[in-house]
Amino acid sequence: MRLFWSPKSPFVRKVMVVLHETGQVDEVETVRTPVQMSEPNPEVLRANPLNKIPTLLLDDGRILFDSRVICEYLARRAGTEAIYPRDADAYFRATTLQALGDGLLDLLLIWRNWHRDRGLAHDAADPYLDAFGLKVTTTLDHLESLAGELGERFDIGRVSIAIALAHLDFRWPVLDWRAGRPNLAAWHAEVSARPSMRATEIVDDAAAVPGGTAS
Repeated sequence: MRLFWSPKSPFVRKVMVVLHETGQVDEVETVRTPVQMSEPNPEVLRANPLNKIPTLLLDDGRILFDSRVICEYLARRAGTEAIYPRDADAYFRATTLQALGDGLLDLLLIWRNWHRDRGLAHDAADPYLDAFGLKVTTTLDHLESLAGELGERFDIGRVSIAIALAHLDFRWPVLDWRAGRPNLAAWHAEVSARPSMRATEIVDDAAAVPGGTAS
């Protein structure tokens, strides 16, 4: 299998964490792939018309995207219920938490692009910016209320939330999301120590390859 990959993409990191958790990381060739909104990557575009990563090329020629589809495929391929529980209630709880984590990541990526396009000195009273801040804060407060539940297992929902919080540290350390959220902070510290999380930390180093073979 070949995975279009970047060391800075939190959605790619989801896939890499699942690969590590399911023992499949050595079965994937990671292809470092620059993708920008303004500059479509021809190789990615041929495989994924949305020009997004992660995109996974299977050995039989099939192509999978996005991270949600790829992660579930990999978990099913490994025959494990740890990432996607078989029980219906647990499955939908895990995938709902995944939607929450992925939604927080979407907010952070759009928020960063907003700042990049307008500059950090832009009017902080802008209602668009205020709305982003409110959504992020409300999501973090909600996660604090769920911290006890989060510690029960490490399924796809917890993977997504852990990566979203790590991305906050990576891109928005000034927000200090841990302040006033001790339970969420403690949970995140615990899951961040997992080998799969440590092996896939987000970096700006273009040469970094978190498992697998890069090309």
